Amino acid sequence: MYLLKSSVKFIFKFIINILIILIIIGLVISLFFPISYIDYIYKYSLENDLDPFLVAAIINVESKYEKDALSNKDAKGLMQIGGQTGEWGAEVLGIREYNSSMLFDPEINIRIGTWYLRQLRSEFGNNFDLILSAYNAGSGNVTKWLRDEKYSKDGTILDNIPFEETDTYLDKVKFNHRVYKTIYKNYMEKPETVHSLYFDVIIYIRAFITGFI
Repeated sequence: MYLLKSSVKFIFKFIINILIILIIIGLVISLFFPISYIDYIYKYSLENDLDPFLVAAIINVESKYEKDALSNKDAKGLMQIGGQTGEWGAEVLGIREYNSSMLFDPEINIRIGTWYLRQLRSEFGNNFDLILSAYNAGSGNVTKWLRDEKYSKDGTILDNIPFEETDTYLDKVKFNHRVYKTIYKNYMEKPETVHSLYFDVIIYIRAFITGFI
């Protein structure tokens, strides 16, 4: 009987320790690679024929999922939408009574951001290096670089990116894309799973902690 109680106590402690380790790992992951607004990411990614994991990665690099993020260039919200892009997207998408403060609304921001990525793809094809570079530096700059032999040998691929910020941005998004696709695959694609419940708990704990920071 004593051995049975000792075994049960050992197993219970072991399980508790594993859960604590998993929570700590999850919090570390969510600190550097947070995830939120999955319904909007999935809905508007599919609507615009985009990889939702890429959109999730872009949001992390752009704003760390801070919906009220504001850059020194006045880009707003989760996907850091600029003023002209916001107005253009709102007009095309038929968003009524649009004003720039609406870009702090997660759904509107993701809707316009994914729409804009689709516009860039129609301009640059399926070359996501060009699309992401244009998202960061502007399509005009990317078009200009493609016409310059210093940056593009064949006019279709960028061999060099003259903006260090854009070059770094491209690397960050591609790295984040790999991470999000690896970590959150089941969570985003199968929201009914235990895996999903685990990340739901982690996200709740993270939100609770960050609320006091």
